[in-house]
Amino acid sequence: MGIAGWFERRSLLKAAAALGGIMTLAARSESAAAEVAEEHAAETKMADIPPSQTAKITVERRRQIVLIGINRPYIYNRIDPETYVGLAKALYQYDHDPSLRAAVLFGHGDNFSRGIDVDAYQAFLATGRPLFADKDIIDPLAKSSIKLTKPLIVVTHGDTWNMAHELCLASDIRIAAADTRFGQDENTHGRFPGGGATVRFVNQAGWGNAMRYMLTGDHWSAEEARRIGIVQEIAATREKALELGIEIASKIAACGPLGIKTTLASAHLAIDPSQAEALTKLNAQYQTLYRTEDFKEGRRAEAEDRPPVYVGR
Repeated sequence: MGIAGWFERRSLLKAAAALGGIMTLAARSESAAAEVAEEHAAETKMADIPPSQTAKITVERRRQIVLIGINRPYIYNRIDPETYVGLAKALYQYDHDPSLRAAVLFGHGDNFSRGIDVDAYQAFLATGRPLFADKDIIDPLAKSSIKLTKPLIVVTHGDTWNMAHELCLASDIRIAAADTRFGQDENTHGRFPGGGATVRFVNQAGWGNAMRYMLTGDHWSAEEARRIGIVQEIAATREKALELGIEIASKIAACGPLGIKTTLASAHLAIDPSQAEALTKLNAQYQTLYRTEDFKEGRRAEAEDRPPVYVGR
């Protein structure tokens, strides 16, 4: 072969190699695109929630787990009816998405939540409309017979009061940042713990521990919460608490999903029957208190920043 022929053959080989490289890159790009499409498809399996009910609730999928965030930091993440319904819908979508295996509930901003937005709920109750007009919901406080069948981890930080604490009690695993300040202080405002604490707090922490805080309205720390058994882990910061929650959720997601669901169902058989009647009466009891003079006095005193004067009616 002459010099010219050698150069020609070399050029052809280089061209073929380059073409092969291009084809390999194309195949890789096609594969990557397929992976992205598959991941995007997986992320959209959780059915869309109407925008009007997601503004105050964020939903972020991370493979087989979902992060659900309470997003009203400008009002200490207080939960109004719209937020509550949005959370109920997010839980329903999670429970009915077969590709999701664990959920983490957290709060945006400086606090997990200061609990119920009393003014918003009072205004809503005055309308006479039902809170849940849609059947595709799961009550976040688990007061109805339809409950989550998959694990829910709650990660708290900052103020975690009243309804917010009751959301913790209705979950399966709780992680608290060291700065978490728990509270169940409704009685100091002329109300009572109507979201399940009178049932679950007593059941999980013991009568004396629960009454110590519900009857006085005193707040307690993350360390105290772990001592009385309502918090399983404490992390140094809110960021580390969320990381730990995601880590535990990922470990759950790696387990057999049928075994996880059966474990939860079996455990609920042991505790639900004894709690069912008390939980179903809470809404009526709470609405009755809304009409009392003491409730109105509690609201006035709070607005006027003064000690309330209760008369027992």
